[in-house]
Amino acid sequence: MKHTQCAQVDELHSPQRMIAFGLQHVLVMTASPIAAVFLMSKALGLDASLTTQLLSATFLVCGIGTLIQSFGPGGIGARLPFVMLPGGAPIVLFILIAQQSDLPTASGAVILAAVLYFLIVPIFKRFLRYFPALVIGTMLLLVAVNLAQISGKLIAGAPGTPEFGNTDNLLLALVTIAATVLFARLLQGMCRQLAILLGLIVGALAAALMGHVTIGDPGAGPLLALPSPFPFGPPRFDLVAALPLLLFTLISMVEATGQTIALNEVLGKESEAEQQREVPNTIRGDGLASLLGGIFGTSLIITSGENIGIIRATQVRSRYVTAVSGLFLILFGIFSPLSALISVIPGAVIGATGLVVFAIVGTMGIDMLRKVDLRNHSAMYVVATALAVGLLPIVVPGIYDQLPSQLRLLLANGVAMGAVTAAVLNYLFVHLGRGAAQPSAAPAPHP
Repeated sequence: MKHTQCAQVDELHSPQRMIAFGLQHVLVMTASPIAAVFLMSKALGLDASLTTQLLSATFLVCGIGTLIQSFGPGGIGARLPFVMLPGGAPIVLFILIAQQSDLPTASGAVILAAVLYFLIVPIFKRFLRYFPALVIGTMLLLVAVNLAQISGKLIAGAPGTPEFGNTDNLLLALVTIAATVLFARLLQGMCRQLAILLGLIVGALAAALMGHVTIGDPGAGPLLALPSPFPFGPPRFDLVAALPLLLFTLISMVEATGQTIALNEVLGKESEAEQQREVPNTIRGDGLASLLGGIFGTSLIITSGENIGIIRATQVRSRYVTAVSGLFLILFGIFSPLSALISVIPGAVIGATGLVVFAIVGTMGIDMLRKVDLRNHSAMYVVATALAVGLLPIVVPGIYDQLPSQLRLLLANGVAMGAVTAAVLNYLFVHLGRGAAQPSAAPAPHP
């Protein structure tokens, strides 16, 4: 069975299936690049023309990065079905650097961080053995909770605003989730595999019927939106100003490791030799995509955990499907009417779709932790402590607001802090201690 799953990574489907599955990946994740650009625009006071150019650049770089990860030319990219997106934490760090210095310095920081990926990866790959199922499973649970919180905010709105808990948005989310579940239960074959996309379409149609979709004149703006390199001017390289983003690069490598191992689990590829090769390739792919991001004015572009949930849900494992997703992202970046059309899908619909996908990522974490005997004293404390450290900033936003800004940004990344905590404690308890947290296929029955 696992050999069959591995073969599916290189499987070529019919054109219509490739287009449908590739579009499904993109539509589920479309909120991320749009939200990243508009957050940057609002925080830095960018004009409408520059905002449009950055949105085009973000879609374009995400598409190129997805192609890099799907095809892995020259050892750059994992040759796995990954989709690339702008990371939430890197966007915040980019904004912080720009506010403390200027935009050219922020772009320079992204380029320095991208170069750091390539410099560190030969050293980092020696530490892959410290990321067993115990660490990766914990990280996936934290990823699911963190992303579910983001999706929840898309549905409910920001607390304290008049739109928070809007009943129309809640109804749209309910319709979208219910439609997705019904399609997954009642349909068969390819249609069943497209349940997430079909549920999103039903949610968008419901929104249109409720008057929450407004489509402007597609011909009002330019047909083509070709981004220009260095939109903020020549980059400035300041190691001190770039330090927050350089530190995050290390954390990002941990996350990329977890996502690659988790994706291999879904694909039925559990060979340590493959992981030793693919993890560095994934990181190099992140580095090249981020280098392009720095050139075109975005922050780091990194592998997305969301598409792992889609692959688990659909059982479509082909890297050529994500390559088609990359082509769609490039089209959205080049043709303005397409990006304008996709941006009218209400946040509540995107959020509800994401909520299902992210919960699936959480079930993958639970499944990986099932391979560990959590009645073992060491394993129990590793997972419990990592979850405590990781969940705290997720369930109590703003808890670290009184700390210095750079330390706050580090500790507030619950996924990163939980993953690092799990890896460090696993080393202390397992590799240095006596009570190793060994995998257990079937825990012994209670006496």
